[in-house]
Amino acid sequence: MPVARSLALFALAAVCEIGGAWLVWQGLREHRGPLWIGAGLVALGLYGFVATFQPDGNFGRVLAAYGGVFVAGSILWGVVADGYRPDRFDVAGAVVCLAGMALIMYAPRGG
Repeated sequence: MPVARSLALFALAAVCEIGGAWLVWQGLREHRGPLWIGAGLVALGLYGFVATFQPDGNFGRVLAAYGGVFVAGSILWGVVADGYRPDRFDVAGAVVCLAGMALIMYAPRGG
């Protein structure tokens, strides 16, 4: 169950960080206004809290592993929110990042 909880927290962190950045992008680049920017800043702040709930207590490990989730999540967000069409290299890169995330977070460690 700890792995399932950790994966759920990574997914929630991705929604907060990527969603927050997307809202700021929309507010500034797409001229949607200060409410979008403010909502983005709130979501980005929530990301910082979500990461602290990871079962692993090592900040560096959690944030490094989250990097893989961020890469794959960003591509997925672009597909869903902006109609982005990733090519095979985008997909392969995301798979490599997720494999790296799994190795960093869930590899068996002694002691």
